[in-house]
Amino acid sequence: MQGKSSHAGARPEGGVNALYELSHQVLQMKDLSKPEQGLKLNWTVSKAGTNRNVIPADATAQADARALKVADFDELQKALQEKIKNRLLPDSRVELKFEVRRPPLEANDASRRVAAYGKTIYGEIGLSLKVDEKATGGGTDAAFAALKTSGAVVEGMGLSGFGAHSNDAEYVQINSIVPRLYLATRMIMDLSTGKLK
Repeated sequence: MQGKSSHAGARPEGGVNALYELSHQVLQMKDLSKPEQGLKLNWTVSKAGTNRNVIPADATAQADARALKVADFDELQKALQEKIKNRLLPDSRVELKFEVRRPPLEANDASRRVAAYGKTIYGEIGLSLKVDEKATGGGTDAAFAALKTSGAVVEGMGLSGFGAHSNDAEYVQINSIVPRLYLATRMIMDLSTGKLK
C-alpha cells in the first residue's frame, strides 16, 4: 500500500494513511478461504509506518495461501485482484503480488496405484500405511515433479514423525526407519522389474 506521510499531530489530514488502507484490504479479504475445498488464505505478516508521530506512507502484508488444485490458486488470484479495487482511501495505491511458491500435489491414477501398492507392501510386514488422498496443508517438492509428468508422484512415505516447524517438538520416530527403508527398497525393486507398473 502506498499513501502519503504527514505529521500525525499537526496535520494528519495532509496524509493518506497506508495503515488504514492495509487494514481495510486485509479485512475485506478475510473470508476468501474455502476450507471445504481445501483453499486456505491466512494473513501472517504485516508492517506499517516508521515513527509514532508520522502518518504512514507505506504498509505491507503477506498471506499464506494453500490449495489442493492449481486452478484454485488461479481463482484466488482473480478474487484478490478484484477485491483490491475497493479502496478505503481513494488517494492510496494498492498493489498485489501473487506468488505460487509451492504448487499443490494433485494425485493422478498412476500415483494412486503406486500408493496402494505401497500399502500392500507395508501390510505384508504387519504394518498399516496411511495414504492421504488430499494434501494436509504442507508443501512438498514432489509437487514440482508432478506438474511435469503424467507418471506416478507419491508423497508421504518417508519417515514418520511429528511437530514439523515447531520450536522444540519436531521429531522422527526411530522405529519407522527400518520399515520405511524396506518399503522404499521393495518399491524400487518391484518398479524396476516390472512387477508394479
